[in-house]
Amino acid sequence: MSGITIVGLGPAGINSLTKEAWEWLSNSSMVLARTKYHPVFSELPDTVQVSSFDENYAESEDLEETEEYLARRMIQIALERGELTFAVPGSPFIGEPLVRKLMKLASDSGIPVRVIDGLSYIESVSSALGLDLNDRVVVTDASSLLKVEIPFFPPSLQALISNLPEDLELTELKLTLMNNYPDEYLVKLVHNAGLADELVEEIPLYELDQSLHTGFMSTLYLPARENGRGFEDFQQIIARLRAPDGCPWDQEQTHLSLRSHLLQESYEVLEALDEEDPAHLQEELGDLLLQIVLHAQIATENCDFNMTDILAGISNKIVRRHPHVFKQLEVNGIDEVLTNWEQIKAEERKKKGEERKSMLDGLPVALPALSQADEIQRRAKRVGFDWQTIEPVVAKIHEELQELEEAVSDEEKQSEAGDVLFAVVNLIRWLDVDPEMALRETNNRFKRRFAYLEESAANQGKHLEEMSFEELDALWEEAKQFLRKNGEK
Repeated sequence: MSGITIVGLGPAGINSLTKEAWEWLSNSSMVLARTKYHPVFSELPDTVQVSSFDENYAESEDLEETEEYLARRMIQIALERGELTFAVPGSPFIGEPLVRKLMKLASDSGIPVRVIDGLSYIESVSSALGLDLNDRVVVTDASSLLKVEIPFFPPSLQALISNLPEDLELTELKLTLMNNYPDEYLVKLVHNAGLADELVEEIPLYELDQSLHTGFMSTLYLPARENGRGFEDFQQIIARLRAPDGCPWDQEQTHLSLRSHLLQESYEVLEALDEEDPAHLQEELGDLLLQIVLHAQIATENCDFNMTDILAGISNKIVRRHPHVFKQLEVNGIDEVLTNWEQIKAEERKKKGEERKSMLDGLPVALPALSQADEIQRRAKRVGFDWQTIEPVVAKIHEELQELEEAVSDEEKQSEAGDVLFAVVNLIRWLDVDPEMALRETNNRFKRRFAYLEESAANQGKHLEEMSFEELDALWEEAKQFLRKNGEK
């Protein structure tokens, strides 16, 4: 048995084909090709019969399954005929997952494999662009990007994307890239690199699926964003600040000294959310991220853990707690999702040797009391401790208000006041409203209206403390009407 021979066709025509590859192909009676749309095939002798997998790829709904099937099919052919020649564009070792699958199955089956390598498309594309692509470049296949919503490489790197799809899939690729790049970002499409009709087309990213030249021999080039830093680039900035010749303030910080900064930045993010101002929110999220990366850098220096440990831990946790997304588990609605979530968390604690006597254990002590009450009630609901209709929820508020009115001592008043608040939070939860956010919005409305009241009084030459309640109440109603007309919710 002579086994399987895998031939790299190079990036263009016969001039880019190695002598060894040409001799093997021209003396073969039958060649299987990943695609027949390669210029070399038109120059082979007529005695060479070429079959391709183009139809399989065109009809494929799951690329992984299709390539597994094709690899097994080639193994079967090799076993039946004693030999097989499989030809792929460029180099068999770059951008050819089917080759890797075939070589693995051949090894498992005891079939010898010979590889006749060829130039990859990278050399001809690099020449067409006039660039040295050795510096911080990502080389990938479009099919890998079509599996994700966010590109898996930072925009601070150059990127080459081969095997561009057609039609709707090319639009999907564009939309994925636009999650990390501006719509107007200038990219380059390299068509037929190394051939006589080679063409380099510069277009804005949003027009990627509108090119009239895109085909099998097209490659997308994404220049590195000058002002677009990746996450690792930001980590390096923070590491530089903490270095011996970095910033004295950053060098002195510890986990404990940064506590107040973390809390402050968290509240500023909440403030930006309240304002519904995207630009402000972007800035404040950056400030909060700074605190997280600082803590990660300090932990790295202390050899406690590093950022990859943080990312791996939270990624594994999220995937583990969402089996209805990442596995085959079916759920009916949010309530079942939350029930599964609690069960998974309980299993995690058991594996860690952590035992909780109550499902209400583990609430963060620093959580605001309003949010804490909401979370307590939501956890109790998960085991069925909740009313079936809203009427008794409202009745409970009236009952607690009555008890507050009847309270005599300061201790009783405080206790009954807490019960009133707890009952009100329960009603808000029933209405599927976040009580903490609802009260924050009310506080902000009050502040805006009170500021209007102060300004109106000043315009009248008066001080608030000099005005009667009736005058203040009238200004208050005026403030409500004015701000509502101007879009206040």
